[in-house]
Amino acid sequence: MSGFLLAIALILYVWWPLVVEYWSTYNPNYPFWKQFDWLLLGIFAFMSFMIMARANLKADLPMIAIGLVGGLVIESWGTQTELWTYYTFERPPLWIIPAWPIASLSIDRLYRFMAIRLNKVPDPIFKALHWIILPLFYLQMLIFATPTMDKSLTIMSCLLVAFLILTPPDYSGTVLVYFAGSGLGYFLERWGTTRLAWTYYTCETPPLFAVLAHGMAAVAFWRVLLLYKTFEPRLKHFFPSATHIGDEDRPHNI
Repeated sequence: MSGFLLAIALILYVWWPLVVEYWSTYNPNYPFWKQFDWLLLGIFAFMSFMIMARANLKADLPMIAIGLVGGLVIESWGTQTELWTYYTFERPPLWIIPAWPIASLSIDRLYRFMAIRLNKVPDPIFKALHWIILPLFYLQMLIFATPTMDKSLTIMSCLLVAFLILTPPDYSGTVLVYFAGSGLGYFLERWGTTRLAWTYYTCETPPLFAVLAHGMAAVAFWRVLLLYKTFEPRLKHFFPSATHIGDEDRPHNI
């Protein structure tokens, strides 16, 4: 939690003019409680509690690193192709990147909770959901990204998503991570698009694709984490002093 607050303090310090600009919208002629951003407070409080739930710094560090790199890649794709733009017109804005690992940790906690509660659901149900929901998302992605299909970043993104959908290592894990990411993604996108922090080319607040894309991004991050864990023993062979990342508190799927 202290690391989370430190990251927020650093963002406020480095991008202080943005903070001043945000507070300049406050109108003293209206009650404070009507102008206060309750949605932002709710998101902040929720993610704060989530990242502290059964926190394990050794186990969470890989997800933090994956979230940082993955967030930078996703934001670069969207802003460079102008599928969405930020009000600062940065491509991408660095101040949004730290939000990705925080959201990734929150989604990881949601996934754990759902995996424990739904561990008795038969795998064929998750398999059916996978082959219904994710292909529909892919179709939606192709439609949404149509204006940028001539861009190499969009082509690579579509190929990567197709690969992730066609090679599920675990149906239940994939579906639950997708749902967890999409659930949190709705509130993040609702806040960002209605406050005009970022705007999609469709001007929707938010577009359904953007909400579900958070779920797909969560699946991609989760798959990278599984890949890391597969090669971790080999890394320990080359780096004997490396500390093992414990899994005792993770659901059976991971």
